[in-house]
Amino acid sequence: MSARLGESHAQRSFAMGSCLNQTGAAEGIAGAALVGSVLVALILVTICGNVIVCLVVTLDRQLRSLTNCFIVSLATTDLLLGLLVLPFSAIYELTKDWPFGTVLCNIYTSLDVMLCTASILNLLMISLDRYYAVTKALRYTQLITPCRVKLALVVIWAVALMVSFLPIHLGWNASGQSTNSSRVCQLQVNALYGLVDSLLTFYCPLIVMCITYYRIFKIAREQAKRINHTNSCLATGPLLVKEHKATVTLAVVLGAFIICWFPYFTVFTYRGMMGDDAVDCMSKSIVLWLGYANSALNPILYAALNRDFRSAYQRLLRCRRQRGLSHCQPLTFAYAPCHRGRAGQQALSTQQEKPLRLQERNGRESSLARGAKERYGLPLASGWGLGAGRGEVARRASH
Repeated sequence: MSARLGESHAQRSFAMGSCLNQTGAAEGIAGAALVGSVLVALILVTICGNVIVCLVVTLDRQLRSLTNCFIVSLATTDLLLGLLVLPFSAIYELTKDWPFGTVLCNIYTSLDVMLCTASILNLLMISLDRYYAVTKALRYTQLITPCRVKLALVVIWAVALMVSFLPIHLGWNASGQSTNSSRVCQLQVNALYGLVDSLLTFYCPLIVMCITYYRIFKIAREQAKRINHTNSCLATGPLLVKEHKATVTLAVVLGAFIICWFPYFTVFTYRGMMGDDAVDCMSKSIVLWLGYANSALNPILYAALNRDFRSAYQRLLRCRRQRGLSHCQPLTFAYAPCHRGRAGQQALSTQQEKPLRLQERNGRESSLARGAKERYGLPLASGWGLGAGRGEVARRASH
């Protein structure tokens, strides 16, 4: 009797264990499906968003300005990341297996580091471009020239190559205890490589971006107060709204960059100091994909917040609904591309004299404020101070 009871108890225990195993397997499959869906959605948003940015600049010649060169470079970098890196990262994240061999693993990790570095450095160049556009408005076209923009892009990719393909293929990043095998693929980090890469590609750019955006916000507030004081008939309510919008916009741009990349480079530096095995796989995956998410946010933060890009997006969608781009009319702006030479300077001075003469007749606002508004209504300045003169920063921040 006791033997039968023991046998039935063992059968029940085995059945319960089987049910628990099946339940755990089902939960594991459901969790993997959820994670896979999120990763696929992130990859699609990254690819589609950056394709749209490149497409509108290609179709609209008025958007082909020096300032937008950095935005297109950023979109191209993030697009390459979405096409060449993120699919392999998603496969490895879901399967925890690398079936493509050691050689392709080195190429994959090198592309990952290179494109992420180039994306961050493009963000740095955008912040510097906006800083000079606001603080050096009168000399902006002299400071930001095609040659200097090309040089900046060359520096971006040179630095990205120096911290990716060169050290990884030469083994400068490897620690003494190698954990990589033919079925495992992850970026190895030692103390020297972790410190140099983090300082060069994140912490130094972060400090510069914080300073530049703080200066932009400070000047925007000062100019908003001056404009409001000049136009004393206006209420203070719109000024407060503009200042609030400028604060929120700058906080979102800088905050998204910090939230996405600060955890990754903190863990990256810690791994270099304490060893690759000092951080668990779950934490490494979370901070890695959080950094990847910045490439999906960039088309929204650096293009969709730009007024000219928003108009181009709307026009592109409208043309698509009309089944072709032949019905579309080119976008027009109040200001032509930058003039060169003495003839261009004479034309620019003629444009500056007209608003000054008009304002002397009506007396509605000061000649300096009027001249600044007319002079710096540049197409590349749309958005929230991108290439705008100082007097326009607060007004454009509201868009």
